[in-house]
Amino acid sequence: MVTEPTPDPFESPSKITPDLIVGNIGELLVCPSTTHGGLGLIPNGVVAVSNGIVVWVGPAPAASRSLSAGPKTRMFNAEGKVVMPGLVECHTHLAFGGGRAHEFQARVAGWSYAEIAAGGGGIMSTMRMTRSASREQLMLATRRRLDVMLDYGITTAETKSGYGLTTVDELRLLDIYRELDRLHEVDILPTFMGAHTIPLEHRSNPEFYVSLVVEEMLPQVAERNLARYCDVFCEPDIFDLNQSRRVLEEARRLGMQLLIHADQLQHAGGAELAAELGVLGASHLDHVDEDGITALTEAGVVAQLLPGATFFLGHTDYAPARRLLERGVRVALSTDFNPGTCYTENLWLIATIASCNMHMDITEVVRAITCEAATSLGISGRAGTLQAGAQADLLVLDTDDHMDIPYHFGINPVRVVMKKGAVVRDRRKQIRHQMSPGAGRRWA
Repeated sequence: MVTEPTPDPFESPSKITPDLIVGNIGELLVCPSTTHGGLGLIPNGVVAVSNGIVVWVGPAPAASRSLSAGPKTRMFNAEGKVVMPGLVECHTHLAFGGGRAHEFQARVAGWSYAEIAAGGGGIMSTMRMTRSASREQLMLATRRRLDVMLDYGITTAETKSGYGLTTVDELRLLDIYRELDRLHEVDILPTFMGAHTIPLEHRSNPEFYVSLVVEEMLPQVAERNLARYCDVFCEPDIFDLNQSRRVLEEARRLGMQLLIHADQLQHAGGAELAAELGVLGASHLDHVDEDGITALTEAGVVAQLLPGATFFLGHTDYAPARRLLERGVRVALSTDFNPGTCYTENLWLIATIASCNMHMDITEVVRAITCEAATSLGISGRAGTLQAGAQADLLVLDTDDHMDIPYHFGINPVRVVMKKGAVVRDRRKQIRHQMSPGAGRRWA
């Protein structure tokens, strides 16, 4: 009996002539956006890019059958290193004035976060410094933070307002994000978070402040198209369930996507509210219970876990990552970069903390800072993956073994950062930006 030959899954019916071919990749981590996609590891892989979009990925032996290098095709030699998607930061607070190093020392001396906040510190301290800072000061400080994130391989970042807490100041922070999204290589996804805390001037009448957020701030944010998402800090002593629901339902009515800080300080039903409203991502979840996990599972809400905040505050109650994963909840990781409870841009370090304290394995942590983080922001398939059709944001690491990612901790493992197929960071100056068009047509 004559049998048809098995088709090569990586062979195209007609050859693709891309703008860029990244070859000599020791380990290619595609990080597919599907739920059980694993890392999509391809030894000796190749990535092809056209117009800033990934058009083909596969093993080197298949590349010569599927790709054709034209006279303008750039060739990039990854020198046998690990190549993976640019990192996606799914929970940050980048725009603020001043710092709170003195509060960190107070915690070292034994003061609790609550005691510091009661004495006028915490978010209120940053709010005062942010309100008094000029636009130029805030712009420069935020841009510098984005520069550091890009050095660490973060190519997409969600970032929140929430340190102004007046209509004028919240709009100012969001306008800074819009301007920096235009100027900076990192894609910025802005979130309105006027419901970060009740400012001191409204503590005697919290409902008035909630009404201010709902009836004045949100409509102006929506009218100016300044935020993609709305977030709220849902805790009994901050914004309770009813107040949080009111803010988020109005934001949804105005066309924003929803996020929520839930069950960070105590179990209070934040996860159940996240499920009820169908938010994209629920953050923290340090004290989520089994009912909350069930609700998240059934609603398909992604857990955005922030172990760096737990670590930096000196707490030991980390979010139950293993229970969440075993119950089928998709888990993302983030730094929660902010001046008070997690002052680091190093998302790689967060992966190590998650490995050590939440027992997430290599596949889980790598997906959590790439494709799962993208899913938690509603941009699955566009960022955090190198599958065909995704934006060509990719990293070349300074290792040939992806197992080093959480293992070699506290360092920056990024060698080269590409944004939309263009080199935007070359930290060691050891890799040429491109080879001459006539050179190097082999990938085997």
